[in-house]
Amino acid sequence: MKELEQYREQINSIDNELVALFVQRMELSGKIAAYKEANNIPVLDSTRERELLNRVSELAGEELERYTRILFSMIMDISRSYQHMLLHEPTTTSIQIESAVQNTPALFPEKAVVACQGTEGAYSQLACDKLFTLPNIMFFNTFDSVFHAVSKGLCRYGVLPIENSTAGSVTHIYDLMQEYHFSIVRSTRLKIDHSLLAKHGTSKEDIREIFSHEQAIRQCNDFLKAMPNVKITVCENTAMAAKMVSESTRTDVAAISSKNCAELYNLASLQSSIQDSDCNFTRFICISKQLEIYPGADRTSIMIVAPHKPGSLYKVMSKFFALGINLTKLESRPIPGRDFEFMFYFDIDVSVYSPAFLQLIGELEVQMEEFQYLGSYTEIVS
Repeated sequence: MKELEQYREQINSIDNELVALFVQRMELSGKIAAYKEANNIPVLDSTRERELLNRVSELAGEELERYTRILFSMIMDISRSYQHMLLHEPTTTSIQIESAVQNTPALFPEKAVVACQGTEGAYSQLACDKLFTLPNIMFFNTFDSVFHAVSKGLCRYGVLPIENSTAGSVTHIYDLMQEYHFSIVRSTRLKIDHSLLAKHGTSKEDIREIFSHEQAIRQCNDFLKAMPNVKITVCENTAMAAKMVSESTRTDVAAISSKNCAELYNLASLQSSIQDSDCNFTRFICISKQLEIYPGADRTSIMIVAPHKPGSLYKVMSKFFALGINLTKLESRPIPGRDFEFMFYFDIDVSVYSPAFLQLIGELEVQMEEFQYLGSYTEIVS
């Protein structure tokens, strides 16, 4: 035990030297930043960094070469981050964010024309009613149509599902966000309770076909496994499914939908809470063509494509740690047409007023192969 304590005392002594040397290195890095600014030289010097990594790897020897490269890659990343912070270099996105913070009204609107996918009784409508006091809702058949309506100015906002606690993300929404370059201006979570709805007089044993949205079907997977002989038909929306059953001449069909659709479409609830999990929540986002950042925004969504080389994602993650920013979601998706390359979606928990936030956005925009800012907003919880 005494021997171990001696080793630890030696490590403490070395750590003290490391910290002192690190401080000296960062001070020199600051001087280099000032020189680069004065001489219009970019912060990133890939040739210099590659030469440094090769040199320190040789100094460390074969056994510790890999660990040394990791250590110095992180040190250089921190150094670059420090230089960007000292230089206060504005990027296109950071300028747009600061402008939106200054020019967005102080209060989120109570009334607006809002596009929702589905029909009366859809979960999107319920989410819309949570986000707005008096929304003027226009219903559309598809997610694409919602984006198109907002794009053409027919509606100021659109409310759409983005992810479910059981079934995962609605990936098509992310694709449309990327295509239209819209912004998220607010979000909310909605408790989802699915019911099996059918015409009055129909029993569960009579059912031969069930209609619902694909996400709802996935959320009720265990329930549907117990009905192996029933045909499952995907439709655009759970409320549309209830409407189809109500208008059908058949008495052997049912819909997986919400309880309020039973009353709305004069249907009977054969069984309630049929989802696999009692903790079944769907997160909805409110999208806008214009970048709007309302006071109190403390959540941000971004999309990046990191350089296709070892350690790229690790370097991104290290930025969050270095800046003290909490990452609440990380999801990857294949990039169409590019073999084994992925884009990454992040949700981060940080105030839009934080200097660390703007520093992170600036660095990612400059250093990533592709970068898209999806918006900063508040999530409504009730």
